[in-house]
Amino acid sequence: MAKKAGRTRFTSMLGRTFILAIVRYCLYASVLLLGACSAQSGAKEVLSVAKPDSINEKVVTTKVEQDLWRYIVNRSNLKAPDDKHLYWHIDWFKKHPDYLTRITKRAQPYLYLVTQEVERAGLPLEIALLPIVESAYYPFSYSHGTASGLWQFIPSTGKLYGLRDSWWYDARRDVLASTKAAVKYLKNLKKLFKGDMLLAIAAYNSGPGRVQKAIRANKAQGKPTDFWHLDLPKETRGYVPRLLAVTELIKHPEKYAQTITPVVNQSALSSVKLTSQFDLALIAQWAELELEQLYTLNPGLKRWATPSRDPYTLLLPINNMNLFKKSLEDNPTMERLKWVRHQVKQGDSLSQIAQQYRTTIEQITSVNQLDNHLIKVGEHLIVPIAQQQTTDYTLSESEREKNRLSKRSARQVIYQVKSGDSLWGIANKHKVSVKNLIKWNHLKDVKTLSVGKRLTIWQAKATPVKDLSSMVQQGLNIDRKVIYRVKNGDNLSVIANKFNVSVPQLKSWNQLGDKPLQPGQKLTIMVNVINTKLK
Repeated sequence: MAKKAGRTRFTSMLGRTFILAIVRYCLYASVLLLGACSAQSGAKEVLSVAKPDSINEKVVTTKVEQDLWRYIVNRSNLKAPDDKHLYWHIDWFKKHPDYLTRITKRAQPYLYLVTQEVERAGLPLEIALLPIVESAYYPFSYSHGTASGLWQFIPSTGKLYGLRDSWWYDARRDVLASTKAAVKYLKNLKKLFKGDMLLAIAAYNSGPGRVQKAIRANKAQGKPTDFWHLDLPKETRGYVPRLLAVTELIKHPEKYAQTITPVVNQSALSSVKLTSQFDLALIAQWAELELEQLYTLNPGLKRWATPSRDPYTLLLPINNMNLFKKSLEDNPTMERLKWVRHQVKQGDSLSQIAQQYRTTIEQITSVNQLDNHLIKVGEHLIVPIAQQQTTDYTLSESEREKNRLSKRSARQVIYQVKSGDSLWGIANKHKVSVKNLIKWNHLKDVKTLSVGKRLTIWQAKATPVKDLSSMVQQGLNIDRKVIYRVKNGDNLSVIANKFNVSVPQLKSWNQLGDKPLQPGQKLTIMVNVINTKLK
């Protein structure tokens, strides 16, 4: 009986083993069949299937969106507590539906590059949308507070993060350089605020010190210390919700009557490092590209050539880059710049010669191996010059300035410096700011002016008296009171220049003595305007 029972149990076990093997085989075949079917499905999916070693292997599918906007917003994770925090901003965009349409078109050349840098740094992908809030994705953007570029770096923060500004080049406007710097700055802010990205973004706008101060104040009162509960400047309180609103609008454009121009989710640009100075006209010629597009892709370039000293990373569309590199190979000995021999005349100075040929004193001294700024009448200097006329370099800093002023009906004045003149005196006489005088004439040494030097001044054309009389009937208001909050680095002279008033006036309006100004201090400034009731 025992042997028979044993044989029966053995036969039963053998049957179960056989059945289990069949089931396992069927399951394994099903997995292979599913994998084959998935591999043949839509071209929009990238399928990663490893050859299974066991039947427990998982098939991993990752969808990569063809539209870069979708790629960004589908991975967004920054949220507001509820929709009411975003309502005002979303409502504004709904009333201005063309605004986001224009911006999304403008962002097209840069968006992939920016997204790559943000993703590489491990930051939330919504950060790639921050230039929409900062600069409307316009790399030539320049604010009243001297912030510049896509990421609106002020000079001090830009310098801290390695964004140099020279006569030839402003790295704050360079798309690649400024994006790397902004990502680094935001990573540092994220670390400072212990991973709270909303606080980091707020600090990017108003400065980390101001956010920390608000946090300390809330802690002292037993209040929450997240972004939504902090007492921050009005601009910052709107800054973070605006970014979140933009994310929501791009994610659901049809819901808010928005048109978002698609951007292909792949690189459209290529880079090359130039170790010698190039005339931009030559680059455009070799790359078969319009000068205007060259400036648009390389907005950090301020003049007619790449920087004279440091290597420069040039961005071009991939096809144009291939043409440019081929020309580089085909013309290894060709001069990258044009040169002239200038014979020094009586009264010449390096400053005048540099201005005449639209170059720098440093470049002339370097090329001619001069130990100092002394030059002799009759000697010859080698000076680099632009291949084309100034007006052909349409998006150079000087041409952009002329275009901006011409839109304001400005007229050009050439002023010759006299004995006893100062920049302050000349600026006041012509009713312009010292800052603009320096910028228009590319001045380095603002303390002294050489007698006889010719300065370019752009003045707004005077309004005819008959127009003023009609304005008076509508209610003329000459002075407007402005409350200004002192920033780090400010002094009375800087503030006076900014508002085109005098230091004694500032002292009188605010009853100031000789004590230095403190950051955060409020000043009353009477700004002279005509008919403030007019829009």
